Amino acid sequence: MVQTQTRWPKFRSEKPRILLLTSQYFLIGELQAACERSGVEHLLLDFGTKEMDLDGFVSKMLGTLTAFRPDFVLTVNHLGVDREGVLATLLAQFDVPLASWFVDNPHLILGAYENLHGTRTAIFTWDSDNLDSLRGMGFENVFYLPLGADPTRLTPHRSEPVEEWRAPVSFVGNSMLGKAIKRIEAARPSQRLVESGLMVARAFGESNEPCSGRFMVKNFPELRDDFEALETVERKQAFETFLTWQATLMYRLDCVLRILDFDALIVGDEGWKELLKGRPGWRYHGELSYYEDLPDFYPLSDINFNCTSQQMKGAVNQRVFDVPCCGAFLLTDYRRQMEELFEPGSEIVYYNHPDEIPGLVEMYMERPDKRRAVAEAARRRVLAEHTYDHRLARLIEIMRRTFA
Repeated sequence: MVQTQTRWPKFRSEKPRILLLTSQYFLIGELQAACERSGVEHLLLDFGTKEMDLDGFVSKMLGTLTAFRPDFVLTVNHLGVDREGVLATLLAQFDVPLASWFVDNPHLILGAYENLHGTRTAIFTWDSDNLDSLRGMGFENVFYLPLGADPTRLTPHRSEPVEEWRAPVSFVGNSMLGKAIKRIEAARPSQRLVESGLMVARAFGESNEPCSGRFMVKNFPELRDDFEALETVERKQAFETFLTWQATLMYRLDCVLRILDFDALIVGDEGWKELLKGRPGWRYHGELSYYEDLPDFYPLSDINFNCTSQQMKGAVNQRVFDVPCCGAFLLTDYRRQMEELFEPGSEIVYYNHPDEIPGLVEMYMERPDKRRAVAEAARRRVLAEHTYDHRLARLIEIMRRTFA
């Protein structure tokens, strides 16, 4: 047991000391850069993707905590937090709060973790629809923190445009075909669950329920026993994730089919070749680098098209911030929370139903001045309110108010 004298006062300085924790370099780079720009002292501890033995994990964490003495630990999607609850125990002994910012559905992640409430924890979620359900899981400190953009990274790199990237309308995104297959393989469900999966996924996608597992048990009670027979948390989460990804695949395909008549450029994984096989009117391009390619890519499309993952029913995704940050025009699907972030019509243009897509694409292709005005207004809003510097400042304010 760590002795109490090894603890230290927290939040005594104007700017806190933050230990950034991860096992994948996912969004932590943006937060690290925001810390540097904001003059926030920080340390990045990356455990990598390889398994670490318990003694090695404890030794590394003890050494880092006692040497750096952070005011709090910050992670994204609980990456770097062990599922057995060892980190939670250590943080409790040192009285160090934990901030975990979820930018994917927390219900598809948290179920695999033990000792979740053993430390002073704040859960931040990019989707305000999750607030009540997270509190229902026993978390006392739950806060809404939407995504953002890093304008210092989302900048063009090329002196000349890549001509093959030019398109009247483009979509950048995963088909979800491979992801859905991997999750169903990991779940190893009964034949009955496999056969019912597509029907459940479609119904879930058409609902307002954010949690696929909860939706299935409530609306398809005849499948409850088969779901419970999956036994382990990991297999159940794999099946819930399959339902979410399959619902996204169905919705995304329905939306993308509506833009093919406009000489669409589809950028993503090879699954698109399978899903759109034999369909005329589109071009395929393999996946592009987020930072090296997309800042140059977005401005070369008259219309950047977006259709949101079904893991969020009310929140907006990364594309809603990234595309205008790059000075480009976006057509996206309506999400309830977007009106808190952008002014509809003047800063963001959306469709309510896939049937509206062709008409909106046609209209905005013929109105370059309107596209330009919306893109410029959206970029001004992103720079004024929606950068990761803004998000970090808000997170720090909440952590200080909650745990100081």
